[in-house]
This record gives sequence, C-alpha cells and structure tokens, in this order.
Amino acid sequence: MTKEKAVYSHGHHASVVNSHARRTAQNSAAFLLSHIKRTDQILDLGCGPGSITIDLAELVPEGQVRGVDAVASVLDQARSSAASRGVNNVTFESVDANALPYADGTFDIVFCHQLLQHVQDPVGILREMKRVCNPQGIVAARESIYSSFAWYPAHLQLSAWQEIYLKQAAANGGEPDAGKFLHAWAAEAGFKPADVQTSVTSWCYTGQTAKTWGDMWADRAIHSNFKPISIEKGFATEEDIQAIAKGWREWRDFEHAWFNVPSGEILCRNSS
Repeated sequence: MTKEKAVYSHGHHASVVNSHARRTAQNSAAFLLSHIKRTDQILDLGCGPGSITIDLAELVPEGQVRGVDAVASVLDQARSSAASRGVNNVTFESVDANALPYADGTFDIVFCHQLLQHVQDPVGILREMKRVCNPQGIVAARESIYSSFAWYPAHLQLSAWQEIYLKQAAANGGEPDAGKFLHAWAAEAGFKPADVQTSVTSWCYTGQTAKTWGDMWADRAIHSNFKPISIEKGFATEEDIQAIAKGWREWRDFEHAWFNVPSGEILCRNSS
C-alpha cells in the first residue's frame, strides 16, 4: 500500500485540531453545497476532527458520509462530535488517501479540504478521488494560497511567519500555494477542462474573530509542528519563534485588525 511521504506541516496539537474543528460546511465548502442531493454517498478525505464531515452528513439524511484521515487519533474527536450532535449517517476511519480502499465508482461526491497542500503527490490523490467517484459524480477540493494571505496593519513578525511557513511547507514535501494549482492538477489527473469549475473564496477575520485568529496562530507558532520543524531545518531559532508568537498577539490587539485567507476551489464532473 502506498504511504504518504510528505510531512504534515501543522501536526495535531490541540491548538491545530481545535482550530480545524471550527470549520463548517458553510464556511469551507459553500461552493459544493448546492450540488448535494439528500441521497448522496459522500467521501471526505483528510477530515480531521470531522466538523465539515458531520455538516455534510446532515445534508444527506437518506445518504451516507464517510470521513477518513491518515491520523487515527484525531478521528476519536470526530466520532464524539457526531454522537453529541446525534448524526448517525456518518462513519470515520483511518485511511491513506494515496491508495483508497474503495471500489471504483463507490461515491457520488468525493471531497477534500486543505489536504492536497500537504501531500507529495496531489495529482495521484486526485486520480484516486476520480477513481472512487461514480460516473457523472463530483470531485471537489478547496486549498489555501499561503503566499496571498493578507493582513492589516502590517507587522514584521507576521511577514516573518509567512516567509518561514512557505519555506517549511515546501521543505516538508507539500505545496503551500496549492489553491493556485488545483485546476492544473485536475487536468493531469484526467479531468477534461470543460468539466472543471474553478472559484476562489476566503475566510476574513475582523473584530473578535481576528483576536481568535491571532491567539490561535500565536499558540500554533509555539506548540504545533511549526516550531520544531522550523528550528530543525534552520529556518528559525527559538528566539525567532517566540518573537513571532509575540507578534501575533500584538497584531490581534490592534483595534482594526483584519486578516484574509484566500483558497482556490475546483468542482470537477467525472464525465470521463
């Protein structure tokens, strides 16, 4: 079985997983929602704590949703969330997206969110997504464009964070600007250009949401994989990391703090 060779840049510290758990189908998969039918069978790759997955399951009361992630431990939180919300048509299992253990054409919709930026072979995973999607089904993906993140006011330490993250993610074997590549990767994976719909949406944080965003990244600078990998690869020192965390907290306290996170999207009809 193929195994993922890229290193996940963020890791699974609580500061990461809890931020992922705030994602919803509405704020992270709006481009897909109008295409979902009540009876659909949906596969969500890289589901993490399952917040989006469970939302999708609520949209298909006569269907089923399967959330998969390479890290088994994070799926316990997903199962607990589904149980607490009383959602019974969703299951979770540990799977490597490079070699999906499902028959051809199993699912009506195959979706991933912020997964392809962290893998060594995104085209190969899109091929797998295409394979397990039924004819005329949908393959959909949404990925960030880290080099296009924008914020106000300018802050030297946030610029340092962005520069280091871009270096680190690439060194880990991923593509931090994956959102820009999705349509080209889809073509390489065998989708016809006419069957690929592209779009861009963003998360935008101001007021209290900017404070939450700043706190989250301050914690992630110190506690997630960002710190040990940056130091190990020589991109930053301990002092640099502490300064970045302090910078995030300084930025979050500006009265008019604003942060924009753009993501590219593809919605592919599986017609070939």
